[in-house]
Amino acid sequence: MTIGLGITLGAILGLLFASAFFSGSETALTGASPAKMHALEQDGNRHARVVNYLLSVRERFIGAILLGNTLANVAASALTTSLFLTLFGEEGVVYATVVMTVIVVLFVEVLPKTYAILNADRMALALAPAVNIVVAVLAPVTYAMQWIVRHTLRLLGTSISDEADVLSAHEELRGTIELIHKEGGVVKLDRDMLGGVLDLRELTVSDIMVHRTKMDAINADLPNEAIVDAALKSSHTRLPLWRGEREEIVGVLHAKTLLKALRNSKGDLSKIDILALAAPPWFVPDTTTLKDQLSAFLKRKAHFAVVVDEYGEVMGLVTLEDIIEEIVGDITDETDVAASLAKPQADGSLIVDGMVAIRDVNRLMDWDIPDEEATTVAGLVIHEAQTIPDAGQAFTFHGFRFEVLRRQRNRITTLRVTPLAKKRATKKKKASQAS
Repeated sequence: MTIGLGITLGAILGLLFASAFFSGSETALTGASPAKMHALEQDGNRHARVVNYLLSVRERFIGAILLGNTLANVAASALTTSLFLTLFGEEGVVYATVVMTVIVVLFVEVLPKTYAILNADRMALALAPAVNIVVAVLAPVTYAMQWIVRHTLRLLGTSISDEADVLSAHEELRGTIELIHKEGGVVKLDRDMLGGVLDLRELTVSDIMVHRTKMDAINADLPNEAIVDAALKSSHTRLPLWRGEREEIVGVLHAKTLLKALRNSKGDLSKIDILALAAPPWFVPDTTTLKDQLSAFLKRKAHFAVVVDEYGEVMGLVTLEDIIEEIVGDITDETDVAASLAKPQADGSLIVDGMVAIRDVNRLMDWDIPDEEATTVAGLVIHEAQTIPDAGQAFTFHGFRFEVLRRQRNRITTLRVTPLAKKRATKKKKASQAS
């Protein structure tokens, strides 16, 4: 009797230990850092390679863990119930239920999972080889379980694909950056730069281009003196040349090339052929992603491209600096115009030029104005209002108040944007001060 009791107790403790092992393994492996495991595998760590393999077959791995955990818990509960029935009679069922509930919750589930959360990487590396053996042994059963689950869900109208991912790698990385920023691990500037890199594949050149109405272009038919004067007055080193109409770009003049020609001609402008100095324009579709355009700039060793639509009409221009600014923010030098197009106000609002991109406003103010329907602030107001509003009109949408301050013909030139939450907070503050 004593030997049989000892064997039963030993079996129960062994099963509880196995259940704790499965619980802790699941939490540790799913909570391990993929980036750290990848780096360790690159350094030759064999355990990290096993961890990465298990994470690559996540469904099989979790199925094996759940199966082993369930078998251990059920077997331990059955043995405990049988033992307590022998010791206490029919009341042993109640005692066994209470005892097993306390032990399983505290020592089999909560304790190992809590430890695994606090030491996920270290535990994952230590337990991965043993878990890999369990996954291999239980592979036939887990395959059968997967088949039953998939076909049952298919009967209910839900299809599961092996390749289906809830989040893409870019979305997962972006979410990680935002989470770390909220926790204080990444400053706003670094978050914006990392987010800018991820956005390059989602934005097109039409989102950041200088519109043709804002292009600093020179009429190629002007006298050489006038062209040189215009080039000297411009803050840009590369200037598009047009002929007939501003949209008819015939070349791109580089200030350095013009300066070299002036030196060679000893200042005699009549000896200079401006069009011969200009480089042929490079036209790119407005649907080109910034990632592809950046690669094209680097491949061609170019810095300047003219953007055209599907009909070949000139839409604007894009430069290498424009794409870099999407990552690092605005780049200014001594030749840039000092006037700011977006001026934050003391009350939390923003006075902004209508042509400023919504993305730039969000980056500057840390706002979340949607930019799916329009690229610029003025474009968003016109889209939402379904008309071109007059100066003095105000609209509220997306949690912000947009007030039109100035309008020129059919263009909204200046607006004041105020977040509603900030405005309500200001009113409450003024009310409390008055009382």
